[in-house]
Amino acid sequence: KKLGEKSFDDDDDDDEDAPVYNPKNVPLDWDGKPIPYWLFKLHGLNHYYECEICGGESYRGRRNFELHFADPKHAMGMKSLGIPNTKHFHGVTKIDDAKALWKTLQGKMEQETSKDEEYEDSHGNVLSRSTYEDLARQGLL
Repeated sequence: KKLGEKSFDDDDDDDEDAPVYNPKNVPLDWDGKPIPYWLFKLHGLNHYYECEICGGESYRGRRNFELHFADPKHAMGMKSLGIPNTKHFHGVTKIDDAKALWKTLQGKMEQETSKDEEYEDSHGNVLSRSTYEDLARQGLL
């Protein structure tokens, strides 16, 4: 064999450099080869979920989509809207929906705080707001 000639017996890792045949655009495995199509379908990687709060980012598969709600990017998007990133907003991806939900949650929190108010009558008894108002209307205080 002369210098510079190649034979078919040589394994110079040419097949590793060759592009991988992937007509269905399936994600690659750790070894650089496409994952089996049945596994691709099983994990739902053929579905894309878009999150408007994250700046239009799309997530491949339901699991990645569910996990992204705890990501810093989503938390930062919620913070920029002035909304806390709590479990109430898990699954909300539209900015308008998040703002509407935040308004309703604020209304409920205001109602709960008014219900939790305690009043004390002239005898030193501690009463809830509703009980105090009922007794005051009846003239018993």
